Parts: sequence; structure tokens; C-alpha cells
Amino acid sequence: MIYIEHIPAAPLNYCIRSLWYARVNSVSHSRERILPTGRVQIILNLARDFLLDCPDAQPAQPTAPALVVGARSRYEMVDTADMADLIGVVFHPGGFAPFARDSVDLFSNRSVGLEDLWGGAAALLRDRLRELATPPERLQCLEGFLRQSFSAQLARHRVIDFALDRFQRAPGAATVHEVAKSTGWSERRFSQVFREQVGFSPKAWTRILRFQRAVQLLHAGADVPWAEMALDCGYYDQSHFANEFRAFSGIDATTYLARRTVWANHVPAN
Repeated sequence: MIYIEHIPAAPLNYCIRSLWYARVNSVSHSRERILPTGRVQIILNLARDFLLDCPDAQPAQPTAPALVVGARSRYEMVDTADMADLIGVVFHPGGFAPFARDSVDLFSNRSVGLEDLWGGAAALLRDRLRELATPPERLQCLEGFLRQSFSAQLARHRVIDFALDRFQRAPGAATVHEVAKSTGWSERRFSQVFREQVGFSPKAWTRILRFQRAVQLLHAGADVPWAEMALDCGYYDQSHFANEFRAFSGIDATTYLARRTVWANHVPAN
């Protein structure tokens, strides 16, 4: 297995969390459950001319070889055969807006062909990446393309960045009403712009933050009682935690612990 992450230089790093390359062969399971992070990704398959769409309990269907994978609020399934030669981009919350050319919530919980968004430039990028021999060369090429194509338009929304920071610091305590009031906007206006920039309503976003805090603690092997973990992550009680964890992941926390992998948000599905 090869997995490399690279943080791009400014100004791309204001919007992009990381560029990554993965080559995974000979895994023991055919599908993986990908847990929701609320972040948008771009994924390009360099091994073959399609990626596989894997609906639950249905046969996989080929789709475009390069996709914008919109922010998810529920798990999705992927075929491990797609991991043979992949490169991608993970955006910061609110970071995809300058690349989207539309409201980010239009991409949420769906995947869109990259060519549908960026036209022929997406196909040319993928062709160029496939010509390069090594992962570092490919990551450098991807960063160069993004810098050349988008650096002039990478302004972030200051009000939304303020709100994201407030929610991140206290996902179980900072209410939408309080944060909206702090911005000077009405709650309705704040929620609309937040959804357009981030992909979800503020309320849905704080639920994802709580879920991800729990995932990271579980993945790290935190040895604390469930009730204590629930409160630490911002849930009302253990029952609230259990219900929310299953709603986002499709499995319970005990199953997650038994199946967790080197990646916190990847769980074997069979």
C-alpha cells in the first residue's frame, strides 16, 4: 500500500486541506464504508477509465473516471478495486466554493463528473497525470494545475470562516441562533449563506462535527465509558450518541471499533 498526503502552498492551502495519492492492492474485502466528514473531495482514477458507483446491496455501476464527491451527511460505499491508482483533493470546510462555480450545497450527498464542472481541462489534467511515473510528480502536477487555474479567485467568506471556527470549538454548545447573532445577520440569512458556502445547514454541520469527534476518539482507541464519551463529544447522553452514530455510519460504535482500519473514516463492509 502507498498513501501520500501533501499540503499545497499558499494560496491553495487556504481552501485545500490536502492533496493525496493512494495505491492499494490485494485487500481482503471488496467494499468499504466511507464515513461522512462534511468535506468535499475530488477523485481521479488513474488506473482505468471509470470509477464505480456502489449503492447499498446493489451491483456496482461504472461512472466517470474523475468525480467531484460532494460533502456527505451519510456514509457511502466504495469498491476497493477503485483504490489501485487514485489521486485526489480534500477541501477545507467552505473551501470548495471558489472551485464550484455554483452553490456548494448543490453537490452535497451526490457525485458529479469533474468534466461536467471543469470541462475539457479535467480530461487534460487526468491524461497528464497518467503520463507521469511517480506519486510525487503526480501530486506536483495536480498542485500546479490548481494553482494556475484557480489562484486568482481563492477568496474565502469571512463570516462563514468565523462561524466555522465557533462551531469547531464548541459543536455541542454553540447554537445556530447565537452564532448568527454574533455575525450581525438574521438567522435565516446566515443559514442560507452557510449552506451555500459549506454545503449543509449550520445545524446539520454541527451534527457532523460531533460525529467526527466521536469517530476520531474511537479510532485513537480512547478507553472511556460510552456515557462519558457522549458528553465529551457534545451529545445529550449515551442514547443520543448511539442513535446519531448509527444514523451517520450505518453501524454501531462497537462494530466500528471491531472493524476500524488505518484510516479513521474507512470501514470494511464485507
